[in-house]
Amino acid sequence: MPQRPKTLTPSRGPLDLFGSEVRRYRQLAELSLAQLSDQIPFAASTIGQIERGEASCDRVFAEECDRVLNTREALSHLHDGLFDGRTAVFPEHFAQWPEYESQAETLRSYQPLVIDGLLQTPSYAEVLLYGDEQAVQGRMDRQSILTRDEPPPPRLYYVLPERVLRSRVGPAQVMYEQLHRLADAVSQRLSIQVIPDGTPHPGNSGAFVLATLPGNLRTAYTVSEPYGRILDGLTDVERLHERFADISTYALPAELSAVLIREIADEIWKL
Repeated sequence: MPQRPKTLTPSRGPLDLFGSEVRRYRQLAELSLAQLSDQIPFAASTIGQIERGEASCDRVFAEECDRVLNTREALSHLHDGLFDGRTAVFPEHFAQWPEYESQAETLRSYQPLVIDGLLQTPSYAEVLLYGDEQAVQGRMDRQSILTRDEPPPPRLYYVLPERVLRSRVGPAQVMYEQLHRLADAVSQRLSIQVIPDGTPHPGNSGAFVLATLPGNLRTAYTVSEPYGRILDGLTDVERLHERFADISTYALPAELSAVLIREIADEIWKL
């Protein structure tokens, strides 16, 4: 017996909405996954994942579907509106998170290994992303939410261990510029707190980011091997909020943290 198609919920996010429209146009054309796959350069399994909202795609996929399904460029237009090129440059497990970031009123981030992507310099990001220019640009584009006028930028509360400031990522000049960029970023809407080396704290279970959306809706992104994942379960998200609060109690105030960041930049990374 054939497997029953997954019930789609377009309101869950951009991947689900785009996938539901691909399925709708495919079914209107009376084509199976295999039949559509025969006419575009994508496997039936890949098309199925996209339709179910389980995989991202670049604009070429939308263009090919438009051509075969006679949509009058509807899918390409939808892709532009939903993703603006972002889905193609982010890994599948992360593709939906920038949408949550852009809607967030408050972000709380704990990053124990590297500087948060929203605060990275292009040079620092380039090292982490192995020189992938498209991926670096995607990361830089995400940062625009912190400087926009409307809606107001989200409040960002960022906590990191001191060791992140001392761990080399690329040449010393990259670290020097990155740390000064970090210290300069501190403002009324952006708090950065450093946990001093040697301070025991409960932040040894990996990185995570918490987003509070309009209506006090909450979601989270956690980093784990081999992939990160988005959490929206009330219990899981609440536990992460409690963990963030616990970790923050071990950190220096923002003003003292900025002083420490500049000291480390000048003492260790200045050429």
